[in-house]
Amino acid sequence: MSQEKADHNDANLVLRVYDMRREEVMRQSRKAILGEFWPRSYEELLAVIKPDHPLNAPYRQVGSFWEMVYSFPRHGVVHPEFFVENNGEGMFLYAKVVPYVERLRAEVSPLVYRNAEWVATSTAAGKKFFDIFSARVKRKLEG
Repeated sequence: MSQEKADHNDANLVLRVYDMRREEVMRQSRKAILGEFWPRSYEELLAVIKPDHPLNAPYRQVGSFWEMVYSFPRHGVVHPEFFVENNGEGMFLYAKVVPYVERLRAEVSPLVYRNAEWVATSTAAGKKFFDIFSARVKRKLEG
């Protein structure tokens, strides 16, 4: 990234991403994955990947959206901290699947969640969101 602080182009990209999140099918998919998807095991995560699972399409839409979006700061397209502080929701999905990511990479795709992982480990905003959402996931799964 060539700039040290966010600029108008970064702000415009954040607003475009926000608009994409508002699209009706995306809203429904986000609601399903953020509200109904709580994998308690690798097998439960793997089940959602199967085409006949009712959450398969929402999972693919939301997961691929956040991987695409998080590739922007990872590859220097946008100021990382500014972008992530305005797009932390993907860390919620990542916090839900992170216990199974290593195995998922070994058995399904070595590339899965690499951009989300970068955000969670390489940006201050991503670390903060990841910590917040990880605690929320832990409470939900223990409750």
